[in-house]
Amino acid sequence: QVQLVESGGGLVQPGGSLRLSCAASGIIYSIYVMGWYRQAPGKERELVASITSTSVTLYADSVKGRFTISRDSAKNTVYLQMSSLKPEDTAVYYCNAGKLWGKGTLVTVSA
Repeated sequence: QVQLVESGGGLVQPGGSLRLSCAASGIIYSIYVMGWYRQAPGKERELVASITSTSVTLYADSVKGRFTISRDSAKNTVYLQMSSLKPEDTAVYYCNAGKLWGKGTLVTVSA
């Protein structure tokens, strides 16, 4: 079955950290640029970070220096390590590979 499954979301206080995971199955994982997107209430979905098959990374300006994307090809998994979280990081985070999307995982940053 072709799918992306995210996990690791939750409630965290400002300044805290979370690590999101995205497990890919049914695709030739290694050839894809993997990306994390997010969508906050009332806003459009936006790119947070992406990583190529050779681990070249790209970050949105709003998360540079706070978030780190990585991939483990042996596990067909991509991660998003989020640190120094802010309330404005609150959103549903989606994993992407080409035209394939996960269902999303909610991250809430609140005191």
